[in-house]
Amino acid sequence: MEFLRPSTLVEALEARSAHPDGVPIMGGTDVMVELNFDKRRPSALIDLTRVPELAEWGVDGDRTRLGAGVPYTRIIEHLSGRAPALAKASRSVASPQIRNRGTVGGNLGGASPAGECHPPLLATDAEIELASVRGTRRVRARDFYLSFRETALRADELITAILLPAPTGPQQFAKIGTRNAMVIAVANFSLALDTENRRVGTGVGSAGPTPFRAEAAEEFLEAEFDWEDGRPLSEAVVTRFGELVAAAARPIDDQRGSAAYRRHTLAVMARRALSWSVTDYRKGSTRCA
Repeated sequence: MEFLRPSTLVEALEARSAHPDGVPIMGGTDVMVELNFDKRRPSALIDLTRVPELAEWGVDGDRTRLGAGVPYTRIIEHLSGRAPALAKASRSVASPQIRNRGTVGGNLGGASPAGECHPPLLATDAEIELASVRGTRRVRARDFYLSFRETALRADELITAILLPAPTGPQQFAKIGTRNAMVIAVANFSLALDTENRRVGTGVGSAGPTPFRAEAAEEFLEAEFDWEDGRPLSEAVVTRFGELVAAAARPIDDQRGSAAYRRHTLAVMARRALSWSVTDYRKGSTRCA
């Protein structure tokens, strides 16, 4: 196995082009587990920790450009205002040691349906920047996940950044696990209200072969939500929203939980996230419209 350590983005893209079957590594929180258990034996490891562009974040027009190698800890510390749902999801990732090393780019590259970052990216309609020696392109999060652990990322490409829209309303993230910490999600859910465009975004994880949006639930809430004053919703509307989120799931039975339990937890998390969002909206702390 070759070990490559580029120090610039150009060198990293050239290394990726020359080794399309190699594995990029930044935090290594997933890759090293697979190597240690001999579940993967790539021809090369491409260490990206010395590429400065991947570890930077900043304002890009009306969005935040998050380098794919920015660790969760920095997202929590610096982006809670610019990316509330993603920061909340980052707090739920494993342990402090893992959060110091793990990255959104690694979560995207692994594409586990249970990954914490996927629902917020879907709910906020984020874009993912993919680069190769051929050029750079951007893919909406909703188009990135193709099938189980398969994404729109091509063999010669690297995930270089995530483009996060500025929040225009409350954003939430919720996760259910078999314990409170160091756990893979039984299910997770994210909700984002776009008060400027009067749109609702959702993201669901660990309840299907890929992370996904609950589109019927979004359309229902867009019609029912009081965008002018944010008045409390009726119990029937809140319950129906939870039902529609649960109905969008395609879960399986596994060691973490049954399909029925996953649907139940999604309905509960959706109702809670909606209630929290209405409260935040009425407080005006995150209302921008």
